Amino acid sequence: MANEINNPRNWNRRAFLTASLAGAALRSASAQNTPPALSTPTPRDWSRPEAVQYPDPDIVAFDNRFRRYIVNSPIRRLHIGTLWAEGVAWNGQGHYLIWSDIPNNVQMRWLEEDGHVTVFRNPAGYSNGNTFDYEGRQLSCEHGNRRVVRYEHNGSVTAIADKFQGKRLNSPNDIVVHPDGGIWFTDPIYGIRGDYEGFKGNSEMKPSVYRVDGKTLQMEKVTDDPDQPNGICFSPDYKKIYICDTGSGRDIRVYDVDGKALRNGKRFVQMNMPSTITTKADSEGPPSAADGIRCDMDGNLWCGARPGVQVITPGGERIGMIRLPETCANVCFGGTRRNRLFMASSQSLYAVYVDAVGAHIA
Repeated sequence: MANEINNPRNWNRRAFLTASLAGAALRSASAQNTPPALSTPTPRDWSRPEAVQYPDPDIVAFDNRFRRYIVNSPIRRLHIGTLWAEGVAWNGQGHYLIWSDIPNNVQMRWLEEDGHVTVFRNPAGYSNGNTFDYEGRQLSCEHGNRRVVRYEHNGSVTAIADKFQGKRLNSPNDIVVHPDGGIWFTDPIYGIRGDYEGFKGNSEMKPSVYRVDGKTLQMEKVTDDPDQPNGICFSPDYKKIYICDTGSGRDIRVYDVDGKALRNGKRFVQMNMPSTITTKADSEGPPSAADGIRCDMDGNLWCGARPGVQVITPGGERIGMIRLPETCANVCFGGTRRNRLFMASSQSLYAVYVDAVGAHIA
């Protein structure tokens, strides 16, 4: 055996094997030490309140301006079991949150008092976006009935909008209210493309954005610029409105609000999934698109966009993100102090406290 080991003919073979094994070990160690992609959430057991090091590692600051909004709060999953969660809206008087599970044709409710979750409405018209008006009445966008409805205090249901100029709406998607009583909503085609989130049907008009007078129910089309208008929200002073285009534009557009009309529409930002620490939302990275959006009192836009929530300044700069293990559709601020961000994400509802206050009532 000694002679075999000392045989010079075997030295090259031994050196090759040694080098190969060493190289494999180095590659393995390198793979283990390589940090995950910037958009990849930290592995954790979401089925229980797992301890995390503060600040939560999935709350990522791209810019120091975002750090002021980070508090010692973990991201928590409040519920799992939906098929496609949408339309989170906070009811301040009742201290509860509602959201839609479109394919299951129900609305869900989470109680702030004890975290109890129940089915709130069944059936729910395959509702998508929800909000509350200044009289505390719930407004919902129904894919199934191709309309916007208001739930009155006496339990009756008022159809706010279902047709425009004699033609049926497509599938109202998201909705916001103005202090003047105006109800603004988007109308893309997603609910009529198949039988999963409503009923398959024909589009009778171009996807558009509408305003309805809450008292007279007079309806006006305010823009049809976006290919597929989706999420919508006002700036804190109601002088601007932001509209997501999840169609060919894959961007967020901004308009000046001039009474019942819109002016000076332009691209605000085009979304992507961040691959580097940068404030530029349109920097290199896999494409993304914002679904639901809400403003805080500082005018920042909190956007449901992969890999979770992206936060954009009024100037269009991305300053932070919240990574989630599921695609986030809609967000809203709620809780007693309106400083808790609720995130409707595919099968689940998530929440995290932030040092920001929601700009609007729902």
